[in-house]
Amino acid sequence: MRKGGPTGSPFFFAHGRGCWGVGLSSAAMTSQFSFVWAGWRWAVAVDAPVDASCAVGPVGPRAWYVEAPRFEPVRANGFVGAVAEGGSVNFRDLAFNPHGHGTHTECLGHITPEVRSVNACRIPAWMPCLLVSVVPDVLADGDHVLGQRAVQRAVGAAWEALGLPSDAPMPPAVAVRTLPNEGGKARRNWSDTNPAYFESGVLAGWAAAGVDHLLTDLPSVDRERDGGVLAGHHAFWCVPAAPRFHATITEFLYVPNDVPDGLYLLNLQTAAMENDATPSRPLFFPCSKSIPA
Repeated sequence: MRKGGPTGSPFFFAHGRGCWGVGLSSAAMTSQFSFVWAGWRWAVAVDAPVDASCAVGPVGPRAWYVEAPRFEPVRANGFVGAVAEGGSVNFRDLAFNPHGHGTHTECLGHITPEVRSVNACRIPAWMPCLLVSVVPDVLADGDHVLGQRAVQRAVGAAWEALGLPSDAPMPPAVAVRTLPNEGGKARRNWSDTNPAYFESGVLAGWAAAGVDHLLTDLPSVDRERDGGVLAGHHAFWCVPAAPRFHATITEFLYVPNDVPDGLYLLNLQTAAMENDATPSRPLFFPCSKSIPA
C-alpha cells in the first residue's frame, strides 16, 4: 500500500474555500499531532486509527456477479509456488476485480472513454473527514435511497455533536456509514440484492461544496441496475461538464458500530496500480476539538 504521512515540521494543504493545516513536533509523532479546520484546532489520536478496509479474500465482500477471488500457486517447469507442496517459497497468482472485491478507491476513469488511472490522483496524505451514519429513505418501489433530507439530518446531527454551526464548511472527505450496520455486510455477496444508493443531487451538492473524496460502505454510489446511467458517479466527478480528475470514490468500507460519527483525520492508502480502481485501506484517526484557532 502507498503510505503517506509527515514526519517533520508543520505543513498545510490548500482546500476549496480556504486552507487547513496539520502541525506536529519534530520528535515522535505522538500527542503533538493536531490540525486546524473550521476555526478550531483539533487534537489527533495518532495511536488509535480505525482500519475501515475489507480485505480482498475468500470471505470479503463482493458484488457485480464476480466469483470469489482466486489465489493459486504458480506451477511451471517443475516449480511449485507452495511451501506446503514442497516448494521453497509461496509464490501465487492472484485473480480479482478491484470493483467487485473488497475496499477499493476509484477515479473518474471508471466512467470515461479513456481509462484513466487512479494512481495518477494526488490524494493528500492526511485530510479531515466527516463520518456520518445515514438511514436510507425507502421509496414506493422498495428502493433504499440516501436522499437530501436523510443526509442533511445526519450531517446536521454531526455538526451539533461537534459544537459547530449548521453552516460549517464541508471537509475535503466524507465517509458515509449506512444503517443498519450489521457485521455481515463486510462478508456479503451483494450481487442481485439491489443495495441502497445515493440520490445524485446529494453527490452533486458535495462536489460543489468542495468534497473531493467520498467513502461509503456500499458496493456503489449508484443503483445496481440503472441502465448504465451511473448518475451519482457522473454528478460527483462532474463528467462531462467539468471533470474533477483529482476526486475519488471509495466503496466497500466497513466502519464498526462502536466508532462514533464525527470528525476524523483520514489517511487513504491506495495500492500502486495503473487502473481506474485499486484496492485501498482507509485509516480514520479520531480527533477532538481543542482550542479556537
